[in-house]
Amino acid sequence: MQTFMHGAAAWDVACPQRPSRVAGLTMAGFRIRDLDVLRMVPHPAVTLLLEFGAGSPVLDSAAGRQQRGSLVAGPGLGTGGEVRAWGENVECVQVRLSPVIARTVLGVSPADLDGAVVSLGDLWGREASRICEQLGDVSSWQDRFALTDALLARRYEAGPPVDPEVAWAWHRIVDSRGLARVDGLATEVGWSRKRLWSQFRSQLGLPPKRAVKLVRFDHAVHRLVAGEGAARVAADAGYADQSHLHRDVMAFTGATPVTVAGEPFLAVDDVAWPSRGTPVEPHVSRDLRLDRPPEVRRLPL
Repeated sequence: MQTFMHGAAAWDVACPQRPSRVAGLTMAGFRIRDLDVLRMVPHPAVTLLLEFGAGSPVLDSAAGRQQRGSLVAGPGLGTGGEVRAWGENVECVQVRLSPVIARTVLGVSPADLDGAVVSLGDLWGREASRICEQLGDVSSWQDRFALTDALLARRYEAGPPVDPEVAWAWHRIVDSRGLARVDGLATEVGWSRKRLWSQFRSQLGLPPKRAVKLVRFDHAVHRLVAGEGAARVAADAGYADQSHLHRDVMAFTGATPVTVAGEPFLAVDDVAWPSRGTPVEPHVSRDLRLDRPPEVRRLPL
């Protein structure tokens, strides 16, 4: 476990020693005595938070809605800077799920979350409380990661995968860091634009154009956190100009590029998520590769 210092804040952070058995799934563990009000910054993954400590994290939205304890949130949580987290004596395992595997693992599509933060108990019932109890009974972080991974791997093996065409389109967006031409995705997978847009939205929780913007923003904002200048980031990340980058950062976070570069939610990624950005993408299905479009692979769906 490492200590992450950001101003007066001190977080204990743990990372798994082994990668997950499920591609597209990453984890980190947090122990925070006093979690001051924290701006949630959108990320292109589904967030699963499993809390087990004496305290409980609290998420507040601008609409006045409040969520406590273990929760699930779709990709883009915190858009507009409207979600804040706080709490005392917080202990939790945070899981990031690629949208490609989120429906399989959770049992519901990210689209069903409708951009909201949902209690894990509402999705999994008693299973959610049993998981938290088991995590609290385990003494080491590595054992907690192993327990969490085993649970999610079982759910992944039992759940239905997304369509290969949808997974291929998401993979292209992530691989290009948000620079893929959205209009060309349907042609690449051999579907009509209308069909791809509909299935992408229903299975992954956001439309392709929104996915492109979110992945591009995530890549750009981590470069800002690393200390790169806004002008260079804008040029390299595919923005029309620095003003375009500024507008996107404001739209996603409610803060300027200068302000967001100092957000602890992003700064901790170097410790908690060494690879940063979007989780390593999974195969389209248990034995299907993503290195060629589905129609070229000629494998059964």
